[in-house]
Amino acid sequence: MSSNGHATNESRARGPVDSSRVPRYAGPATFARLPRLDEVGRADVAVVGVPFDSGVSYRPGARFGGNAIREASRLLRPYNPAQDASPFALAQVADAGDVAVNPFHIGEAVDTIEGAADELLGTGARLMTLGGDHTIALPLLRSVAKRHGPVALLHFDAHLDTWDTYFGAEYTHGTPFRRAVEEGVLDTEALSHVGTRGPLYGKQDLDDDAKMGFGIVTSADVMRRGVDEVTDQLRQRIGDRPLYISIDIDVLDPAHAPGTGTPEAGGLTSRELLEILRGLASCHLVSADVVEVAPAYDHAEITSVAASHTAYELTTIMSRQIAAGRESADGRESADGRTAA
Repeated sequence: MSSNGHATNESRARGPVDSSRVPRYAGPATFARLPRLDEVGRADVAVVGVPFDSGVSYRPGARFGGNAIREASRLLRPYNPAQDASPFALAQVADAGDVAVNPFHIGEAVDTIEGAADELLGTGARLMTLGGDHTIALPLLRSVAKRHGPVALLHFDAHLDTWDTYFGAEYTHGTPFRRAVEEGVLDTEALSHVGTRGPLYGKQDLDDDAKMGFGIVTSADVMRRGVDEVTDQLRQRIGDRPLYISIDIDVLDPAHAPGTGTPEAGGLTSRELLEILRGLASCHLVSADVVEVAPAYDHAEITSVAASHTAYELTTIMSRQIAAGRESADGRESADGRTAA
């Protein structure tokens, strides 16, 4: 019990399966071996898969990414020393399963994803979404903006994803953030790409991107300036705005993430990505996604392991903030005399 008479969240949250009783390689592959959402009723952080990759322009296969990340997450443990937190004790984290989407109609799929996100966010949960290709970011951002207004965006990716159309299609994995800007769901004072690199169709791509309000931190910038300086710049740009983080796993160098649809040489290391995320722990993270894991091109689970650790760091940030918010609310109740000592 807490000092104000409330049961602490640590006593309420149901965590992962006990690995001293059930080996990590046994049993259902939920994210980090956490309970399913239907087993706990509601969650503070819902891990949800979106097995959709009909918006890709090159290699398909990201529809299998969510389950590959879940399998690779079996070795995640309940205490995160890098953030000095036990995320699955601080908040109820649960695996909400997959959103069933139409693989033959992108528009219908986008609508389905938005509806599913609306339903989960409507319970008060934050979302940790496992893709799927990057098309799914648009409906997720639409849904988050319904609750928070236009949000700040940190977009980790080798590519800009602010192109207009492919073969006349407005909704693809290369267009979600142009659409999001056009629809007003992003705060254009706080938009950043991180880890971009590689050839473009022309300099106009960069000019158009800048007009939308995006700042760019390339993978070379991270290498030359270092993680701490880059992270400090990102924090200043975000401020106290509600933040959505979208991570295309191809932000990592192919040495660290070969299992993806559009690999580009010269990317971040997995260590750099994880350290940047840890440095954003003070930001108001309202939801996040990790996308574009295509396990058919992976080997030794290199990509899905990196993605599972990435999702773990994001989940930890959200769980810590949820717990801090509850402590603050409990303190206010005690100060107002509404809670028995």
